[in-house]
Order: sequence, then C-alpha cells, then structure tokens
Amino acid sequence: MEHQDIYNLLLETFGDETILDYVVTGGEEEAEQRDPFILVKTESLPEVCRFLRDDERTAFDMLHCISGVDWPDYMESVYHLYSMKHCHWGILKARAPKISPAIPSVTPIWPAADWHEREAYDLMGIVYEGHPDLRRILLPEEWEGHPLRKDYVMPEHERLRELGL
Repeated sequence: MEHQDIYNLLLETFGDETILDYVVTGGEEEAEQRDPFILVKTESLPEVCRFLRDDERTAFDMLHCISGVDWPDYMESVYHLYSMKHCHWGILKARAPKISPAIPSVTPIWPAADWHEREAYDLMGIVYEGHPDLRRILLPEEWEGHPLRKDYVMPEHERLRELGL
C-alpha cells in the first residue's frame, strides 16, 4: 500500500476533523526531499494508531521510532511505522503546544513506544499522557529542563568552568 493510499483510507475512516493533512514535500535538490507524512489530531492519535495496527489492509505491527521535534510554534511527535506483513511504511505526526506539551501515549498499542516516549520526554519535554512509567531515561532525575529544546540554557557546571568552557 502506498503512503497516499494509507492517507485515503484514514481519511475515509476517520474524516478530516481527525486526519488533518497529508504533506508531501521535496524538490529536485536532495536537501529538499522529505518523506510524506500524515498529520493526525493529537487527541485521536491512539485510535488512529490502533486502527493502523489492527486493520488487515495496513497491519502496522512495528513502531520503528518516535522522534520529538521543537518547532517555533509547537512541539511535534513523529511516528515511523512499518508493516512486516505488507512491507510498507507510514509516518504520522501529532502536535502539541510549546507550553506544557502533551500527547497521548501509544505504549499500549506498540510496547516499543515505552523507551521512545521516555526519551522524547527526557530530552524534549513532551509529556506522553497515559504512559505507564514516564520518567527520565538518559539524564539524572534531578536534571532541570530538557536539553534538546531550542530554548534550553546549558547550566554552568564546576567542571566546565575548570576547563574554561
């Protein structure tokens, strides 16, 4: 199934209030080429993901990764999906406000999301609502802030001062 076909199936199943956009970007320059993605209403993300996993036509049985992205006006969670049965892939995106970003967890649908959601929480500050154990995974619990956010200010550490950095 081609990505456009997946979008059409989702649009037919959920409507345009849930399936917000289908974006295909790219030009002749390699730097301009990007994978197409489907923008999903954030609150409906688990329902859409469960459909994509369970429907025989899509059978997305593998969550490849989740990435957090800090845009000027919002935070974004990007889901790369793959079907081992059909050998096709798909990309979903869900957006949240920059202030207190929250997106529903997909860990109940794909257990592999556990680690990916914790990483995005730790480094980007996206809260995955309903996650069974949302806590830092790379940084110590006492660490303040989320270092991959564009507004993050690196704290001064004694060792860095000693090195003159």
